[in-house]
Amino acid sequence: MDTRMLRPMIRERIQRRANDYPIKAMTPVAEEILRNRNLLFHGVSTLFKAFPILACKILVIANLNPKFCPEVYIGKEGHLIQTCRGYKRRAKNLVHQWTVGGLNDILVPVEAFHLRHMFQDVVKHHERFDLDRVPAVVELCWQAGTSPNDKDLNPTTITTTTNVDGNSIASDGVESLSTEELQSVAKRTLDAWEAFRSGVQKLLLVYPAKVCKHCSEVHIGPSGHLARNCGMFKFESWRGTHFWQKAKVDDLVPQKIVWRRRPQDPPVLLNEGRDFYGHAPAVVDLCTKAGVVAPVKYNCVMKIKGLPRHAQFNV
Repeated sequence: MDTRMLRPMIRERIQRRANDYPIKAMTPVAEEILRNRNLLFHGVSTLFKAFPILACKILVIANLNPKFCPEVYIGKEGHLIQTCRGYKRRAKNLVHQWTVGGLNDILVPVEAFHLRHMFQDVVKHHERFDLDRVPAVVELCWQAGTSPNDKDLNPTTITTTTNVDGNSIASDGVESLSTEELQSVAKRTLDAWEAFRSGVQKLLLVYPAKVCKHCSEVHIGPSGHLARNCGMFKFESWRGTHFWQKAKVDDLVPQKIVWRRRPQDPPVLLNEGRDFYGHAPAVVDLCTKAGVVAPVKYNCVMKIKGLPRHAQFNV
């Protein structure tokens, strides 16, 4: 069979598949995702004013790409666990230097190119500045049929807590909230977090999304873009070309795992007890600080009933 005769058929099929999207049954799921996203940003921006968040301020130089240490801790005093890689390329196992954290330290922003429609032409390298960058989850919901102009789903005014870019807007009166009110906010925030991630998982089963296996670049669409901005191999012969693979929920909504202090642990977590301490996603740990019980699925990593470091065993 002459393959040249099949080319028009293949091109026509590719053009017609755009008519199958967006899937109308998935549009309510996308709208619910944006509502839960707004509730999540509102709840976290409220809770982090009541519970201190610390972020490491040490500059890390890895793979010729300088950035700050991503470690985050929720508490008045930072831990002393030596997991910082420092400002030198080969440095490791250093104590973190803490500073005041913010909303982006808990809800890590992940951006992607905003496309006119899902099956438009592949973005070339010289076109990378012609397209807007929007939150990847918002782009996924827009391609799923939600309207970018819906102010209820995409707030842009200062009367709301977050705007379409995910930047927090200060909420007043947090200091006057009682313990019960903070617990209620934390409960709504944790429910929104679980529903948010669950909704993104549903959309990823229907709509294609790609992530580079060497960096955190995300692209919403059937094929990745051709912008050569991969920071890991930009000095190699392929000059920063991404290596795309299927994206997962954690690629679009990072959990940001943090060390968690339990009641049986010392006031300041020490490096000697790092094998005993638990972990938790930052949002979950922040909500439990307000008195909310975490879902059972996190008990394994949180080590709620685990032994403290000074526990002795009689053999």
